[in-house]
Amino acid sequence: MEKLEIDGASIALDDEGYLEDLSQWQPAVAEHLAAQEGIELTDAHWEILYLLRDFYSRFEHSPAMRPLVKAVKLELGEDKGKSIYLMKLFPGSPAKLGALLAGLPKPDNCL
Repeated sequence: MEKLEIDGASIALDDEGYLEDLSQWQPAVAEHLAAQEGIELTDAHWEILYLLRDFYSRFEHSPAMRPLVKAVKLELGEDKGKSIYLMKLFPGSPAKLGALLAGLPKPDNCL
């Protein structure tokens, strides 16, 4: 099990890099994990990360890709509610990478 040291706190990660204790998430955790993925977080990233955290607080699960696209479209508009937009921000699997950076569990339908 990997651990992060951020602001004097030891934060445990599971084998895939997701937080063991979701309550330990803070923006500094997201920045650290993003840097490990080669991503510099911009306002566009933060907009999606906070949307993901809101989705999780309402529905008690992390969205897979299709529900994520739909949620982004509803909350942020047509331009941002597209797979291509999310792929540019979170390469590979936007649902998985977004959940990881937002301090949420891996979406159920993601391999």
